Amino acid sequence: MFKISNLTAYIESKKILDDFSLEVNDGEIHAIMGKNGIGKSTLCKIILNDPHYEIKAGHITYNNESILGKPTYEIAKAGIMLVNQNPISIEGVTNMEVLRTALREKNEENINIFKFNKEMEEACQKLELDPKFIHKDINVGASGGERKKIELLHIAILKPSFLILDEIDSGLDVDALKVVSNFINEYHKQTGCSILIITHHKQLLDYIKPNYVHILSGGKITKTGDYHLAEEIESLGFRSNIIDEDEKSE
Repeated sequence: MFKISNLTAYIESKKILDDFSLEVNDGEIHAIMGKNGIGKSTLCKIILNDPHYEIKAGHITYNNESILGKPTYEIAKAGIMLVNQNPISIEGVTNMEVLRTALREKNEENINIFKFNKEMEEACQKLELDPKFIHKDINVGASGGERKKIELLHIAILKPSFLILDEIDSGLDVDALKVVSNFINEYHKQTGCSILIITHHKQLLDYIKPNYVHILSGGKITKTGDYHLAEEIESLGFRSNIIDEDEKSE
């Protein structure tokens, strides 16, 4: 479904990814873990074609089609959705307006307003999100936890087939983490979507069990395992048995 092959990327002459490869099949959940500043969030930006990064080599394909260099809106329209760790506020545009426009653009047809409104209200109920946010400007006046839930509201309506969750657990209290995790698990079960989780800690992975856990170091994946690898990292840390390519090269 989604494949990165031998990707090398730079920003301002600094190498961020070095011969990076990853393959996510239909319905799989993958988690990428690593130390702070190692390039995990950068990977998300590169997938969505952030213009600040320069691709020197490699390929990114989604459903057997190259998305490397495509405009971000085309990547999103194809079914890839990124939930940022710090969702931005957009004044003057409500959640209802942006979702109605995006849904019309995605499906290339007019939408059923009654069905659309019902889905919005049902999603808010599942997320324990005040429905007033449907008609409010995007993330304006929302707390950190509410912003994450608003992002998931967008998932419920747009129904992407590949989710990229960039530290979605940051800023969430215990109760909010459970609500968010339960929503993602239910969405995965209902749609069979694929998920890529970026996280520092295993707490999120206790709720959303990944098929594979990868360690990012030195711009590439240096170790892959199942959920137990996350447990090992939580217990022993990254330095215990994870090769740091930067230190190795020294």
